[in-house]
Amino acid sequence: MASCVVITGANRGIGLALARHYHDEGWHVIGVCRAASSELEEVADQVIEGIDVTQPEHAARLAEALRGQAIDLLINNAGLLRDESLGTLDFDSIREQMEVNAYGPLRVTEALLDNLGQGSKVANVTSRMGSIADNDSGGRYGYRASKAALNAFGKSLAIDLKPRGIAVAQLHPGYVQTRMVNFGGLIPPEKAASGIAARIAALTLETSGGFWHSNGEALPW
Repeated sequence: MASCVVITGANRGIGLALARHYHDEGWHVIGVCRAASSELEEVADQVIEGIDVTQPEHAARLAEALRGQAIDLLINNAGLLRDESLGTLDFDSIREQMEVNAYGPLRVTEALLDNLGQGSKVANVTSRMGSIADNDSGGRYGYRASKAALNAFGKSLAIDLKPRGIAVAQLHPGYVQTRMVNFGGLIPPEKAASGIAARIAALTLETSGGFWHSNGEALPW
């Protein structure tokens, strides 16, 4: 039986590239998104659309749709980037990024706990901008804070899920050419997806809880 991967935010960008990667590797791919794309439908075995990870009732609907489905790998990829400047801070924007980038992955992971078992893995697509030690340029208040919170959630998940045999990783994809950054990144989504998949493949219970760049570099907290 093929291994099963569930990917949030799978309709475009890094999520779509991950869906294609695992499809090509022979996995059973389940793509989760707010609105499906024809590209995702071509590679996913199942598409669950209409899911907003910020909404508890949507997480419950996702859990119901996947009831009884064993998940070998959960990739929390859905994300949001906004910009704020000191002096004109938009707290609604900051709050929205916290909901999507931090609370969303935690909400989805908890909703799907019954689907994860011994040997399963959870990968949170985070950002090195969530590193406090690496912050030397300031700004991006909502994005930085939300990704730092996601890293903290991921570390706690790693500790709490280890007795169940479930490993967790926080993975920075790199500066990727996606719509989120107006396609101004340094690497294509396919390269980011390949690197993320390599880090996931190497993940063990012994290394669970780490924070890595997709190129394998360990990142500071």
